[in-house]
Amino acid sequence: MSLDDAYANAAYIPDAERFLTYWDETARNYREAEHMLGRAQLNQPYGAHPDQAFDLFFPAGRPLGLMIFVHGGYWLRFSRRDFSHLAQGACARDWAVALPSYPLAPGASIREITQSVALAIGQIARRIPGPIVLAGHSAGGHLVARMGQMGSGLSSEVRARLQTIVPISPVSDLRPLMQTQMSGPLGLTEDIAKAESPALHPAPNKLRAHVWVGANERPAFLEQAQLLAKNWQSSLTIEPGKHHFDIISGLENPESELLEAMLGPAS
Repeated sequence: MSLDDAYANAAYIPDAERFLTYWDETARNYREAEHMLGRAQLNQPYGAHPDQAFDLFFPAGRPLGLMIFVHGGYWLRFSRRDFSHLAQGACARDWAVALPSYPLAPGASIREITQSVALAIGQIARRIPGPIVLAGHSAGGHLVARMGQMGSGLSSEVRARLQTIVPISPVSDLRPLMQTQMSGPLGLTEDIAKAESPALHPAPNKLRAHVWVGANERPAFLEQAQLLAKNWQSSLTIEPGKHHFDIISGLENPESELLEAMLGPAS
Protein backbone atom coordinates (compact mmCIF):
# COMPACT_ATOMS: atom_id res chain seq x y z
CA MET A 1 0.00 0.00 0.00
CA SER A 2 1.31 3.45 -0.95
CA LEU A 3 1.70 6.05 1.78
CA ASP A 4 2.25 8.98 -0.59
CA ASP A 5 -1.00 10.65 0.41
CA ALA A 6 -0.28 10.17 4.12
CA TYR A 7 2.91 12.21 3.77
CA ALA A 8 1.52 14.83 1.36
CA ASN A 9 1.33 18.20 3.12
CA ALA A 10 0.65 20.93 0.57
CA ALA A 11 -2.47 19.21 -0.78
CA TYR A 12 -4.11 19.53 2.63
CA ILE A 13 -3.07 23.11 3.45
CA PRO A 14 -5.37 25.85 2.09
CA ASP A 15 -3.49 28.23 -0.22
CA ALA A 16 -0.24 26.34 0.36
CA GLU A 17 1.60 28.27 -2.36
CA ARG A 18 1.12 31.43 -0.31
CA PHE A 19 3.50 30.07 2.31
CA LEU A 20 6.20 29.39 -0.27
CA THR A 21 5.91 32.95 -1.57
CA TYR A 22 5.94 34.35 1.96
CA TRP A 23 9.04 32.36 2.90
CA ASP A 24 10.91 33.46 -0.21
CA GLU A 25 10.08 37.16 0.08
CA THR A 26 10.35 37.48 3.85
CA ALA A 27 13.58 35.50 4.01
CA ARG A 28 15.18 37.60 1.28
CA ASN A 29 14.12 40.90 2.86
CA TYR A 30 15.37 39.89 6.30
CA ARG A 31 18.65 38.54 4.95
CA GLU A 32 19.38 41.64 2.91
CA ALA A 33 18.46 44.01 5.75
CA GLU A 34 20.64 42.20 8.28
CA HIS A 35 23.54 42.07 5.85
CA MET A 36 23.30 45.84 5.27
CA LEU A 37 23.36 46.35 9.05
CA GLY A 38 26.51 44.24 9.33
CA ARG A 39 24.72 41.56 11.37
CA ALA A 40 24.93 38.72 8.85
CA GLN A 41 27.74 36.61 7.44
CA LEU A 42 26.34 34.98 4.31
CA ASN A 43 27.43 32.09 2.09
CA GLN A 44 30.02 30.75 4.50
CA PRO A 45 31.43 27.43 3.21
CA TYR A 46 31.82 24.45 5.50
CA GLY A 47 32.72 21.87 2.85
CA ALA A 48 33.60 21.40 -0.81
CA HIS A 49 30.06 20.85 -2.16
CA PRO A 50 28.30 24.01 -3.43
CA ASP A 51 25.42 23.35 -1.02
CA GLN A 52 27.73 23.01 1.96
CA ALA A 53 27.38 26.60 3.14
CA PHE A 54 25.65 28.46 5.95
CA ASP A 55 24.37 31.92 6.80
CA LEU A 56 25.05 33.31 10.26
CA PHE A 57 22.98 36.06 11.86
CA PHE A 58 24.01 38.06 14.91
CA PRO A 59 22.04 39.84 17.61
CA ALA A 60 22.65 43.50 18.32
CA GLY A 61 24.74 42.63 21.40
CA ARG A 62 27.04 39.84 22.50
CA PRO A 63 25.46 36.43 21.72
CA LEU A 64 24.22 34.39 24.67
CA GLY A 65 24.67 31.26 22.60
CA LEU A 66 24.09 29.71 19.20
CA MET A 67 20.88 28.38 17.67
CA ILE A 68 21.20 26.32 14.51
CA PHE A 69 18.11 25.76 12.36
CA VAL A 70 18.09 22.95 9.78
CA HIS A 71 15.51 23.29 7.01
CA GLY A 72 13.13 20.64 5.72
CA GLY A 73 11.84 19.71 2.28
CA TYR A 74 11.97 15.90 2.46
CA TRP A 75 15.77 16.06 1.92
CA LEU A 76 14.90 16.91 -1.72
CA ARG A 77 14.34 20.67 -1.90
CA PHE A 78 14.78 24.11 -0.31
CA SER A 79 17.90 25.67 1.16
CA ARG A 80 18.94 27.97 4.00
CA ARG A 81 17.94 31.01 1.94
CA ASP A 82 14.26 30.05 2.05
CA PHE A 83 14.15 30.43 5.83
CA SER A 84 16.44 33.32 6.80
CA HIS A 85 13.58 35.13 8.51
CA LEU A 86 13.30 32.36 11.09
CA ALA A 87 16.47 33.74 12.69
CA GLN A 88 14.78 36.93 13.86
CA GLY A 89 13.07 35.61 16.98
CA ALA A 90 16.21 34.13 18.53
CA CYS A 91 18.35 37.09 17.42
CA ALA A 92 15.92 39.37 19.25
CA ARG A 93 16.58 37.18 22.29
CA ASP A 94 20.34 37.87 21.90
CA TRP A 95 21.24 34.52 20.38
CA ALA A 96 23.25 34.09 17.19
CA VAL A 97 21.46 31.96 14.59
CA ALA A 98 22.96 29.86 11.82
CA LEU A 99 21.11 28.25 8.93
CA PRO A 100 23.05 25.64 6.95
CA SER A 101 22.22 24.23 3.56
CA TYR A 102 23.18 20.65 2.72
CA PRO A 103 23.51 18.53 -0.43
CA LEU A 104 20.09 17.26 -1.47
CA ALA A 105 18.88 13.86 -2.58
CA PRO A 106 19.11 12.13 -4.97
CA GLY A 107 22.60 13.56 -5.38
CA ALA A 108 23.33 12.78 -1.75
CA SER A 109 22.16 9.86 0.36
CA ILE A 110 20.38 10.28 3.70
CA ARG A 111 23.56 9.15 5.43
CA GLU A 112 25.65 11.70 3.52
CA ILE A 113 23.14 14.45 4.36
CA THR A 114 23.34 13.54 8.04
CA GLN A 115 27.13 13.67 7.90
CA SER A 116 26.98 17.01 6.11
CA VAL A 117 24.79 18.53 8.82
CA ALA A 118 27.20 17.27 11.49
CA LEU A 119 30.08 18.86 9.59
CA ALA A 120 28.18 22.14 9.35
CA ILE A 121 27.42 22.21 13.06
CA GLY A 122 31.07 21.60 13.87
CA GLN A 123 32.23 24.44 11.63
CA ILE A 124 29.57 26.86 12.85
CA ALA A 125 30.32 26.08 16.50
CA ARG A 126 33.83 27.45 16.01
CA ARG A 127 32.40 30.89 15.26
CA ILE A 128 30.19 31.36 18.33
CA PRO A 129 31.00 30.32 21.93
CA GLY A 130 28.49 29.18 24.53
CA PRO A 131 25.57 26.76 24.55
CA ILE A 132 24.15 25.35 21.31
CA VAL A 133 20.48 24.74 20.57
CA LEU A 134 19.49 22.68 17.53
CA ALA A 135 16.13 23.06 15.81
CA GLY A 136 14.92 21.60 12.55
CA HIS A 137 11.65 21.28 10.65
CA SER A 138 10.29 18.15 8.98
CA ALA A 139 13.31 16.51 7.33
CA GLY A 140 15.36 19.04 9.27
CA GLY A 141 13.66 17.75 12.41
CA HIS A 142 14.93 14.30 11.49
CA LEU A 143 18.43 15.67 10.97
CA VAL A 144 18.70 17.52 14.28
CA ALA A 145 17.29 14.47 16.08
CA ARG A 146 20.03 12.41 14.43
CA MET A 147 22.58 14.79 15.93
CA GLY A 148 21.51 13.54 19.35
CA GLN A 149 22.72 10.03 18.51
CA MET A 150 26.18 8.71 19.20
CA GLY A 151 28.03 8.26 15.93
CA SER A 152 26.31 11.22 14.29
CA GLY A 153 29.68 12.77 13.47
CA LEU A 154 29.66 15.52 16.09
CA SER A 155 32.85 15.93 18.08
CA SER A 156 32.81 15.42 21.84
CA GLU A 157 33.55 19.13 22.27
CA VAL A 158 30.51 20.19 20.25
CA ARG A 159 28.32 17.53 21.85
CA ALA A 160 29.27 18.84 25.31
CA ARG A 161 27.93 22.27 24.32
CA LEU A 162 24.54 21.00 23.10
CA GLN A 163 21.83 22.25 25.41
CA THR A 164 18.54 21.40 23.67
CA ILE A 165 17.32 19.69 20.52
CA VAL A 166 13.87 20.67 19.22
CA PRO A 167 12.67 18.53 16.30
CA ILE A 168 9.68 20.34 14.76
CA SER A 169 7.25 18.07 12.89
CA PRO A 170 10.04 15.54 12.45
CA VAL A 171 10.19 12.41 10.35
CA SER A 172 11.60 10.25 13.12
CA ASP A 173 11.03 6.80 11.59
CA LEU A 174 12.02 6.57 7.92
CA ARG A 175 10.62 3.08 7.34
CA PRO A 176 7.15 4.27 6.21
CA LEU A 177 8.78 6.38 3.50
CA MET A 178 9.85 3.16 1.81
CA GLN A 179 6.19 2.90 0.77
CA THR A 180 6.23 6.29 -0.97
CA GLN A 181 7.57 7.57 -4.27
CA MET A 182 10.35 9.27 -2.31
CA SER A 183 11.94 5.92 -1.55
CA GLY A 184 13.81 5.84 -4.88
CA PRO A 185 15.32 9.35 -4.78
CA LEU A 186 16.19 8.88 -1.10
CA GLY A 187 17.83 5.51 -1.78
CA LEU A 188 16.09 3.91 1.17
CA THR A 189 16.62 0.31 2.14
CA GLU A 190 15.40 -1.41 5.30
CA ASP A 191 18.87 -1.20 6.86
CA ILE A 192 19.38 2.47 5.93
CA ALA A 193 15.90 3.41 7.15
CA LYS A 194 16.50 1.74 10.50
CA ALA A 195 19.98 3.20 10.93
CA GLU A 196 18.84 6.74 10.10
CA SER A 197 15.64 6.73 12.21
CA PRO A 198 16.24 8.53 15.53
CA ALA A 199 13.04 7.12 17.05
CA LEU A 200 14.54 3.64 16.78
CA HIS A 201 17.65 4.55 18.76
CA PRO A 202 18.30 5.54 22.38
CA ALA A 203 17.52 9.05 23.54
CA PRO A 204 20.45 11.47 23.75
CA ASN A 205 22.30 11.35 27.05
CA LYS A 206 22.56 14.49 29.20
CA LEU A 207 20.66 16.50 26.64
CA ARG A 208 17.20 18.02 26.73
CA ALA A 209 14.84 17.24 23.83
CA HIS A 210 11.44 18.76 23.12
CA VAL A 211 9.39 17.50 20.18
CA TRP A 212 7.02 20.04 18.62
CA VAL A 213 4.20 19.42 16.12
CA GLY A 214 0.99 21.09 14.94
CA ALA A 215 -2.42 19.78 15.94
CA ASN A 216 -3.69 20.26 12.36
CA GLU A 217 -0.90 18.31 10.71
CA ARG A 218 -1.38 15.11 8.75
CA PRO A 219 -1.95 12.14 11.06
CA ALA A 220 1.34 10.62 9.89
CA PHE A 221 3.30 13.59 11.22
CA LEU A 222 1.47 13.54 14.53
CA GLU A 223 2.31 9.85 14.81
CA GLN A 224 5.95 10.48 13.93
CA ALA A 225 6.27 13.20 16.58
CA GLN A 226 4.49 11.14 19.21
CA LEU A 227 6.67 8.12 18.48
CA LEU A 228 9.88 10.10 18.93
CA ALA A 229 8.68 11.73 22.14
CA LYS A 230 7.51 8.39 23.53
CA ASN A 231 10.67 6.47 22.69
CA TRP A 232 12.92 9.28 23.95
CA GLN A 233 10.64 10.02 26.93
CA SER A 234 10.96 13.68 25.97
CA SER A 235 8.62 16.66 26.19
CA LEU A 236 5.99 16.87 23.45
CA THR A 237 3.97 19.93 22.44
CA ILE A 238 1.05 19.59 20.01
CA GLU A 239 0.41 23.23 19.15
CA PRO A 240 -3.29 24.00 18.56
CA GLY A 241 -4.36 25.35 15.18
CA LYS A 242 -1.00 24.80 13.45
CA HIS A 243 -0.33 22.78 10.31
CA HIS A 244 2.90 21.62 8.70
CA PHE A 245 3.72 24.96 7.07
CA ASP A 246 2.84 27.49 9.76
CA ILE A 247 4.22 25.43 12.68
CA ILE A 248 7.59 27.18 12.22
CA SER A 249 6.15 30.70 12.41
CA GLY A 250 6.89 30.81 16.14
CA LEU A 251 10.58 31.16 15.31
CA GLU A 252 9.87 34.66 14.05
CA ASN A 253 8.42 35.76 17.39
CA PRO A 254 10.82 36.22 20.32
CA GLU A 255 7.95 35.71 22.77
CA SER A 256 6.55 32.51 21.25
CA GLU A 257 6.13 29.31 23.22
CA LEU A 258 8.26 27.54 20.60
CA LEU A 259 11.23 29.80 21.26
CA GLU A 260 10.68 29.50 24.98
CA ALA A 261 10.95 25.72 24.63
CA MET A 262 14.24 26.21 22.81
CA LEU A 263 15.90 29.04 24.71
CA GLY A 264 14.05 29.18 28.01
CA PRO A 265 11.82 31.98 29.30
CA ALA A 266 12.45 35.47 27.92
CA SER A 267 14.15 37.76 30.41
